[in-house]
Amino acid sequence: MNKVELINAVAEKAGMTKVDARKAIDAIMDVTKAELKKDGKIALVGFGTLSVAKRPARQGRNPRSGETIKIKAKKVVKFKPAANILKK
Repeated sequence: MNKVELINAVAEKAGMTKVDARKAIDAIMDVTKAELKKDGKIALVGFGTLSVAKRPARQGRNPRSGETIKIKAKKVVKFKPAANILKK
């Protein structure tokens, strides 16, 4: 599902216009990005938790040449689904 399909589905499910659904989804994404940039965490009960994890610097290998390369440390977004998210 892409963003347009999500907007359409939310608008239909919530009984709102597509314009209002787009505003709501854009607002949720903006708030989520801002919180994760602050190394925050977002926990949505029944859905899951988004958090920031730090990956340390490490050695890697260039798949084309086989040459050893340095991979810099970085931050990545992690998602941990709620335990019951896929149960029926």
